[in-house]
This record gives sequence, structure tokens and C-alpha cells, in this order.
Amino acid sequence: MDYEVEGRARAAIEQLKYRYWRACDAKDSRGFRECFVTSGGVLDFGPLGRTDPDTMVGVFQKIALATAADGGPRILDMHHGFMPSIDVEVPAGGGQPTRATGTWTLQFRQVDRDNGTETLSTGEYSDVYVVEDGRWVMTECLFTPGWSVTRTLDDATVTYPDVVVEPGAATAGADS
Repeated sequence: MDYEVEGRARAAIEQLKYRYWRACDAKDSRGFRECFVTSGGVLDFGPLGRTDPDTMVGVFQKIALATAADGGPRILDMHHGFMPSIDVEVPAGGGQPTRATGTWTLQFRQVDRDNGTETLSTGEYSDVYVVEDGRWVMTECLFTPGWSVTRTLDDATVTYPDVVVEPGAATAGADS
């Protein structure tokens, strides 16, 4: 495969995954949904279950958009993905690639304001990417949890900006 073509595909896939995590942290359910195929698809997020993208949006909204006792956001998330290993598949007979697989390591931090806890955890993503309507999207997104530490926020002060969810903001202008 032409290295330039493969490089463009890898860069587009990396941007896709970063938009996905940005949508999660921004509580942007529309942006989250736009990272996946329009129909079908498989997501398996361990404790959150195995389902399709549309059903996972409902799970996502229930968790990410939950309100704390004081009216602010209950859950504050931070996804840091790194060490991607992306395999762009060579199409039979040449041409532009339309399928790839990848693995990523995740470091995840979550503050639960109602429970007064912070959880730091790791895990591994295993994804399948395809080109749909000219852009890379995920058709499979499987997460295997690693280790986790939960501690209380006894003496911590948790601050956050007013959360204004702008549907689709995390993926606005995306062309990959």
C-alpha cells in the first residue's frame, strides 16, 4: 500500500478516536453517535454491556447527563487514549482503504460528585473502522477493563465550569 494513502487513513482514524473521547468528556451524545456506523455496529464496554450504538447513546445519556444533588453535573469524565496500533487493510485489487482495525490504551478518570469518589482506571480498546459516506467511523468498539482505583474525595474541592452541552460540537467539521 502507498505509504501516503496509509498515513492519511491512520491520521483520519486517530482523529476519529480523539473526537469520540472528546464527545464523551463533553457529554455530547450526538457527537458520540456520529463516531459510529449509521446502522448496526457493536459496542462492548464491559460493565456497561454489549449493544449497538443507538442503545449505547441512551446508556451514555443516563450516565453523562446525570445531575448531582446541587444541580450541577454528577459525573465528570476524562478519557486519555494513547499508544494506538492501527492496521489499515489493503483492498484486494488496490484502491483506497475502506477497513482497518486498531487497539488503544485508555487511562480514564471519573469524579462522581454525589458519591464523593474519584476513580482512575485503565483498559484496552479493540476497534474495527470502516469508511461510510466518505469518512472513517467505528463499526466495532470493544473495551476490556484493566486495573482500577477508587478513592474518596474527603478533603478535595471539585470545581467545574457550567456544562453547556452543544449537540455535535465534538465532531463539528469532521471530515474523516
